[in-house]
Amino acid sequence: MFKFKTLKYGKAISVVVVLIVLGASFFVGVLYGYDNRPGADKVAGIVHQTLPPKFASVDFDLFWEVWSRLEEKYVDNSKLDRQKLVFGAIQGLVRAVGDSHTEFLPPVETKQFQEDIKGSFDGIGAEIGMRKGLLTIIAPLKGNPAEKAGLKAGDKIFKIDSTITTDLSLDEAVRLIRGPRGTDVKLLIVRNGFDKPKEYTVTRDVIHVQIVETEKKQDGIFVIQLHQFTENAGLEFRKAVREFYASGSKKLIVDLRNNPGGFLTVSVDIASWFVPAGDVIAKERFSDGSEEIYRSNGYGLLERIPTVVIINEGSASASEILAGALRDLRQIPLIGAKSYGKGSVQEVEDLPGSSSLKVTIAKWLTPNGIEIDGKGLDPDITVKLPEQSNEDDLDKDSIMERAVEVLKKLDSATAHN
Repeated sequence: MFKFKTLKYGKAISVVVVLIVLGASFFVGVLYGYDNRPGADKVAGIVHQTLPPKFASVDFDLFWEVWSRLEEKYVDNSKLDRQKLVFGAIQGLVRAVGDSHTEFLPPVETKQFQEDIKGSFDGIGAEIGMRKGLLTIIAPLKGNPAEKAGLKAGDKIFKIDSTITTDLSLDEAVRLIRGPRGTDVKLLIVRNGFDKPKEYTVTRDVIHVQIVETEKKQDGIFVIQLHQFTENAGLEFRKAVREFYASGSKKLIVDLRNNPGGFLTVSVDIASWFVPAGDVIAKERFSDGSEEIYRSNGYGLLERIPTVVIINEGSASASEILAGALRDLRQIPLIGAKSYGKGSVQEVEDLPGSSSLKVTIAKWLTPNGIEIDGKGLDPDITVKLPEQSNEDDLDKDSIMERAVEVLKKLDSATAHN
């Protein structure tokens, strides 16, 4: 009997063990399935996770997996700002395109950009960009703190205060340099001709971009210096043309040095004073190979005026469009130094929540079909300036002197070939 009872008890234990094993297996399976569910399912409270149909072949599970692990394991996860995570993810997405001119601009940066194109903001007064992966001053704006502090086009910014710039995006760098008027920012600068980096302290101020300056010189020569192609630059240039005629001058210097560019349509408008109606000012070439042609409006008042154009390494974008068109169509000589080489066109797309996307939509070409992106325009007459690591001889303008010298030899006939 004992043996029999033992056998029954043993069978009961076996049944219980089997049930436990099955239950444990089910529970482990549930846990495994839960831990290995799609990453998007692990992040609660997120709206608009569903991908549009055209992205159905793209696997976003790794993205959501990283997000969920940050929220689960990051030491200060209670301080995580989900909106900042979204902005950071989008900025990384856009940066992966590999084009420094294509940028996602969150609300604060969007506001800064809008102030820039209107020509009034707080900062140091310098156009900056990425050049071969290095934060570079494209052009210090005339009369503003950066120029007064001695910063020059082509300067590489290695540090902003205590922050090294190598890992910063362009908009992050701009945000660090910008600040309330009266405050200081320290920039560690690397410049050709410097034995070692030099620190510049720049006091921020309200930046008002002076779009156009004019000057009447001797020998019937008039100078129009164009500082930026803002939305009002076309109107300001029209006023300068009136001044030119009112002065009784006969020859013209268009100074585009340290002009970082602006609106393409404004450069076409200004070129229209020099070029007959219908002539091609610039071409936009899109990703599919199609082109959009920009033609002269034919204002005509400067078509027969002997002219030279001054450029340097700070002349970029719309400046290069104008300079390239005048050389191709009027054989107007370019004097100075090789231009910056920004031959792409950006479009600003408004996004929800006051953000925006500045995206490169096309490359532009000169009327002769020359693409200058990353190359720049070589001057017809190069004027080499001495390397200056001090403040000596700043009043001497060798490029302007050479431009005057060349212009004196031009007459109306040769200028209109």
